[in-house]
Amino acid sequence: MTIENASLLSPQMKKSAEQYYKACEVIPGGVTANIKYIAPHPIIMERGSGSKLYDVDGNEYIDYLLCYGALILGHGHTAVFEAISKQMKEAGTTIFGTPHQLETVMAEKLIELYPGIEMVRYTNSGLEATLLAIRTAMAYTGKPKLAKFEGHYHGGYDQVLISVNPDINQAGEAHNPYAVPESKGVPDYYVENTIVLPFNDLEATEQILRTHKDELAAVILEPIQGGFIPAEPEFMKGLRRITKELGIILIFDEVKTGFRLSLGGAQKMYGVTPDITALGKVLGGGFPVGAIGGRREMMMISAPDGGRDILTAGVVNRDEREVLFHSGTYNGHPTVLAAGLATIGTLEEANVMDALFDRTQLLRSELEALYRNYGVAMQTVGKGSIFNIVLTDAPIKNYRDMGKANMQLRKEIDYELLRLGVYIKPLNRYSMSVVHSEEDIARTVAAHESALKCV
Repeated sequence: MTIENASLLSPQMKKSAEQYYKACEVIPGGVTANIKYIAPHPIIMERGSGSKLYDVDGNEYIDYLLCYGALILGHGHTAVFEAISKQMKEAGTTIFGTPHQLETVMAEKLIELYPGIEMVRYTNSGLEATLLAIRTAMAYTGKPKLAKFEGHYHGGYDQVLISVNPDINQAGEAHNPYAVPESKGVPDYYVENTIVLPFNDLEATEQILRTHKDELAAVILEPIQGGFIPAEPEFMKGLRRITKELGIILIFDEVKTGFRLSLGGAQKMYGVTPDITALGKVLGGGFPVGAIGGRREMMMISAPDGGRDILTAGVVNRDEREVLFHSGTYNGHPTVLAAGLATIGTLEEANVMDALFDRTQLLRSELEALYRNYGVAMQTVGKGSIFNIVLTDAPIKNYRDMGKANMQLRKEIDYELLRLGVYIKPLNRYSMSVVHSEEDIARTVAAHESALKCV
C-alpha cells in the first residue's frame, strides 16, 4: 500500500468521505484545526466509549490518539460524567461568570502535586497557558526576548510558531539553529526576538544563553519534545542551573506531559523545578482547559490593583507596581474544573497510574519484539503513558534526529492500521488510557503484524 492509494480506506469509510467533502463547503479544508486533517480525508467520528472510537460508517477503532492525549481516562469515563452531572445539577447553571469554590479546590490540588506551583491562574487551552506563562516572564523580568528549543511546539500563535518543524536547509547549524517562522502571517518582530536552542545539547545551549542573557526573559521547553523525545536528565539539571545563574525564567510546557509521566508531571519525574508551569489537556478531563502555576512573587503580578478592572476603571494606578492583565470569560469554568478534578481523583486511586504505565510498557515491548522479528529497524521512544514508534535504530535525542527515521514506511503502516481498526493519526505519538486493556494491546500488536505483511 502507498500513501497515494490511501483512498482504499473507502468504501469502508464512504460516509466519512461524504461528510468531509460536505464540510469542505463551509469549513476551510474541511477541518477546524489543521492537525486534524488526514489525506485523502479525515475519518469522521460519531461516538466514543472506553478505549474505542466509532466512525459514521460504524467502524470501530482502538483509540491511541485520545484527543492528542487529553483523555487519559478514555472516552465517557463514569467518574467524569458523574462529576459533570453533579456540578451542573447543584449549580443550576453552566457557568457563573464569577469566582467559585472549584477554582480554589483545583489550585490547591495542583500546588500539592507540582513542585513548581505556588499559585495558579486558569486559561481555556494549553496555547493560552503558554502565552500567559511567557507574558508573565516578560512582565516580571522586563526583558523582550524568548528562547525556545528547535522542534518544540507551544501552541499556534505568533510568538512561538517558530522553528517547530523547520526545513533543515533553512534552519542553520544543529548547534546554533536559526529562527524559522512556521506559518504565513508571523510578524518579523517575533522571529527577530526569538532565540532558538538545540535540545539535549547543554554545551551549545549554555553558550547561546550566555550570549543573550541580558535580553532574554525566559526559556520555554517541552520536557518531552512532541510528547515522546525525552530531555536527558543531566540536560534538564544543567538547564535549570544555567537559567537560575543568569536570571532567566525557566518555563516548563507540561501541556502534554502533565499527569502523563507522573501525577506531578515531568518536573516531579526529573526532580527539576521550573519557575513557571503551563498545563492543559488531561487537566480538563476532555474539556477545553489550561492553567499556569509558578512562584508566588511571579504569579502575583497579575493580581488586580485594588480590585479595579483594567477594562472598566480606566488606567490602573501603577505607581507602586505594574499589573499584568489576564482575563477570559470562561477561565476556571466550573464544569471543566469538575471534570478535571474527577480525572485527577481517579488517577490518584491506588495502583491506577502504575497499571497505566505497566500496560504502556507492555505495548511498547510487544511492538519492539514484533518489528525485530520482521527485521525492521524500530524503537519506541517516550516516557510514562506516551510514546512514539520511530523506524530507525539510531539514537533519537532531538528534532533533527527524526530525519534518520523511515517516515514513508511509518506512514504506510499507519494508514494500514486505520483500515484495520487502530486509530492513530499518521506519524503521531501513542497515548494510553487507564481503560486500554491487554486485549486491546493484543489486537493492536496483531494489527501491526498484518500491516507489516501488507507494506
